[in-house]
Amino acid sequence: MMGGLLALSRWIDIINERVGKSAAWLILVSVLVSATNAIVRKMFDMSSNSWLELQWYLFGAAFLGAAAYTLKQNEHIRIDIVYGAFPRKVQHWIDLFGHIFFLMPFVILMLVKLTPFVMLSVRSGEMSTNAGGLILWPAKMLLLIGFWQLFAQGISEIIKKIAVMRGLMEDPHALTGHHGMDPITEEEAL
Repeated sequence: MMGGLLALSRWIDIINERVGKSAAWLILVSVLVSATNAIVRKMFDMSSNSWLELQWYLFGAAFLGAAAYTLKQNEHIRIDIVYGAFPRKVQHWIDLFGHIFFLMPFVILMLVKLTPFVMLSVRSGEMSTNAGGLILWPAKMLLLIGFWQLFAQGISEIIKKIAVMRGLMEDPHALTGHHGMDPITEEEAL
């Protein structure tokens, strides 16, 4: 059974890896839209709410698209002063507890609350209330998709954490981030 779950985990990881790396390009596009909008506004005294909203949508899509990827890379925020003081085995238990009792309930709550909100927006063809604004439902749909990705990645991380703790796979983060840092020797400190 664990083999099937690990295969599911790998599939989720591949998808979120691709989406996360692609989402990084949205930051560049957002910056270019923002710069173009600022230049046109200053040089030609012209402005458009649609350009402003487009940069918001792009930045939001980049953030949401990268959230699951960030979790996959184990780069989410934690209190390293406390967490880093424990042996890796205890860190695995802390991670598993956090994923099950904090991450997943939050993500499930967001999915339950967001789904009707987004579906209503899609059905109504919701538009921005700003003059010249964009349609709004695609931005809301991206929010929902981002939380579905985070949900799937949370499942993947729980599967991998259990497999690591049972000795069925190597720790994918053993040598990355704060987990693999060697203590500074006295000579290096000087």
